[in-house]
Amino acid sequence: MAARRDTGPGMNSRTARPLRIIAFRDDLAGLFHDINAQWIETMFVLEPTDREVLENPRALIVDPGGDILFVEAGDHGIVGTCALQKTAPGQFELTKMGVLETARGSGAGRALLRATIDRARGLGAQRLYLLTNSKCASAIRLYEAAGFRHDAGIMAEFGARYARCDVAMLYSPAGA
Repeated sequence: MAARRDTGPGMNSRTARPLRIIAFRDDLAGLFHDINAQWIETMFVLEPTDREVLENPRALIVDPGGDILFVEAGDHGIVGTCALQKTAPGQFELTKMGVLETARGSGAGRALLRATIDRARGLGAQRLYLLTNSKCASAIRLYEAAGFRHDAGIMAEFGARYARCDVAMLYSPAGA
């Protein structure tokens, strides 16, 4: 899937390439770990739940019926990743979405989020939610623009999963 050409910090118009979405492969598991560990450790502390998922993505996300996507930005390689963790039949958590600092503002996060929502539909998601922290203001604006809405029910049901969680959102497609 190609996205429009965008540039941002670290990605100038001379070197920017169309964005491409790549499905999970076992050889990309290290990138899934490293991209997420980088942003989490910059703002928070890796929690036991983070470590478990980041160190076992196939067993805890892919094999139980979820998926992991990556976004590649031409010569810059893989610059972001996002997971769909199946939490019940027809229910998925959009989790572990991270974009390298050098690619933020390039459109990579937007393309990755769109692809992840589309993949959730393809997996039969009837309920798609996410957990985050209010310190992640840019990400929250991105989620809101994509159709996620703040949801107290999701917070009550899943918010205790992470000590840092103070925002819970549920995907509500436009017009729903």
